[in-house]
Amino acid sequence: MKLNGTSLNTPSIKEITDLRALAIDEVGDEHLSTSYETPLREDAFAIDDELKMELIEKHFREIMHIMGLDLTDDSLKGTPRRVAKMYVQEIFSGLNPANKPKVALFDNKYKYNEMLVEKDITFYSNCEHHFVPIIGKAHVAYISSGKVIGLSKINRVVQYFARRPQVQERLTVQIANELKDMLQTEDVAVLLDAKHLCVSSRGVNDVASSTITAHYSGKFSEENTRQEFLKYVQLGGQA
Repeated sequence: MKLNGTSLNTPSIKEITDLRALAIDEVGDEHLSTSYETPLREDAFAIDDELKMELIEKHFREIMHIMGLDLTDDSLKGTPRRVAKMYVQEIFSGLNPANKPKVALFDNKYKYNEMLVEKDITFYSNCEHHFVPIIGKAHVAYISSGKVIGLSKINRVVQYFARRPQVQERLTVQIANELKDMLQTEDVAVLLDAKHLCVSSRGVNDVASSTITAHYSGKFSEENTRQEFLKYVQLGGQA
């Protein structure tokens, strides 16, 4: 903006709108992530789940109306409520810290000091750029520092962080950091192999590709340990 006497040449509403649209288009299909933390407002949980569902239902009904759908049709009239419940209670339930898995640690009485690998954990998430599914497998390993957890808890940690709008890189790191904190060890490996419907069902429409992300820390940063983990993961034909 240039000074013009004592006033500013401020952009018009149209110019501001065009600039915002340009910024969104520049992000486009880029795998943009701003933080390891899921971006949440401070007041994200100021209202309860029931009110959230009521508001989502209302706004999704309006979206369907704008698209020209007949909301009096028997097949469609319940859709706004179904979507609201799905968002809050299911596919985005991982946003709420109240749903975080509760984990109990146990002494490693067997003195098992090799890696433990939990592979082929199916997860469903949603791309935060287009709100379409990410479907994949997680492979997780750790070496006990003297404590162990129940195997199902590893799956629950993966599901918890997957059930929110995500970027795969962030999801990988969140799972790894949580397991390191829970297990009180740095010796953790996480490998995710996933298909993104924002790639296969829109945009470039590539149905064959998948995305692999990994996090290695502690002993898994060493080549031999990392290769052992990858060997176990590949036994089932996974990448």
